[in-house]
Amino acid sequence: MTNRSICAILLLISTASVLPKPALSEDGSLRERLKERREQRLREADASTDSKITRPGDYVFTVVHDGLARKYRVHVPTGYDPATPAPVLFALHGGGGNMDYQANDQRYGLISTSEREGFIAVFPNGYSKLRSGKFATWNAGACCGDARDKNIDDVGVIRRVVDDVTGKLNVDRNRFFAAGMSNGGMMSYRLACELSDTFSAIAAVAGTDNTTTCQPKKPMAILHIHAKNDDHVLFNGGAGPGAFRDESKITQFTSVPATVSKWVASSRCNPTPKRILEKPGAYCDLYSPCQANVSVQLCVTDTGGHSWPGGTKPRSESPSSAISANDVMWKFFTHQ
Repeated sequence: MTNRSICAILLLISTASVLPKPALSEDGSLRERLKERREQRLREADASTDSKITRPGDYVFTVVHDGLARKYRVHVPTGYDPATPAPVLFALHGGGGNMDYQANDQRYGLISTSEREGFIAVFPNGYSKLRSGKFATWNAGACCGDARDKNIDDVGVIRRVVDDVTGKLNVDRNRFFAAGMSNGGMMSYRLACELSDTFSAIAAVAGTDNTTTCQPKKPMAILHIHAKNDDHVLFNGGAGPGAFRDESKITQFTSVPATVSKWVASSRCNPTPKRILEKPGAYCDLYSPCQANVSVQLCVTDTGGHSWPGGTKPRSESPSSAISANDVMWKFFTHQ
C-alpha cells in the first residue's frame, strides 16, 4: 500500500469520526418541540374564544377538549338584544358533513328560521382527521365512523361549547335545544341521554337512537322526523343501500318504532298517541301527557329519503315538502 493510499484512508476515518450522528435524544427533542408548538397553538386557539359577542352576525370559534381543537359556528339573529336572554339551538350536521354545510341556509334554512324566531343558532363541527374539519362524524354510541372508532368524547365537546356560548352571549339556560340530521340526529339522542340537565328538548331528523348507555337525569322532550323510504337509516331498522359503503363503518341502526317506544317509556308518556297532523304525504303523532310536562312526537313523511323535510338536496331524492322540519321543530320546542 502506498503512502498516498494510507493518507486517504486516514482522512476518511477522521472525517467519519466528526460527522454528526443521528441520536435518539435529538429525535426525541424534535418530537417534544413539535408537541409543544402544537399545544401552544391549541392554547392560543382556546384563548381566542374569550371575547364577548355584542352584535348580530356570524362567528367562528375554536374550543379545545382532550387535546383536540374543535370549531363551531354561531349565528346571532338581527333581533338579538344583549339585555334579554335568548333561546339557543345546537344544530348537528350529518356524518361526513361539517358545520358549514349544516349552516348552509339554502340546504337547511336554519339561519332564516333563526332570524324569524329569534334563537341563536350554534353549529358545532364533529370529529375530523382533516384540518379543514370536513368529512366529520359524531360518536353517537354505535355510530359513526372515526368518531365512534376512536371513542371521541363528543359529549364533552358539546358541554365545552355550551359553556363557551354561555360566556359570550346572554342566553336562556332553560331553553337550550339540540337538533341533528342523520348521525347528528343520533348525537342529539346521546345528548338527551347524557346532558338532559343542559338541553330541554331534542329533535332528530333521519337518525335513530343508537346510544349504548342511556340514563337521563330527567324526562326529555323528544321529536323524531323520518321518511318511510329512507335508504340510509331504514325506518324499520338496519342500514340501507345508501349507508356507508365501508362495511366496517356500517351500523345496524335501531328502528324508528323502537326509538320512539324507548323514549315514551323513559318519560312515562301515555303510550297511545294522538294524531295531531295528517295531510297528503305526512302525519305527526303526539305522545302526551308525560312526566314533567314533556312530550314525545313522531312525524313521518311518505317520501324524501334520507333528507331534511323542507330543505334542498343537491343529489338523489328531493326532501319532502309535505312538512317543514324547521317549523315542526320550533313549534315543538316552544311548547316544552
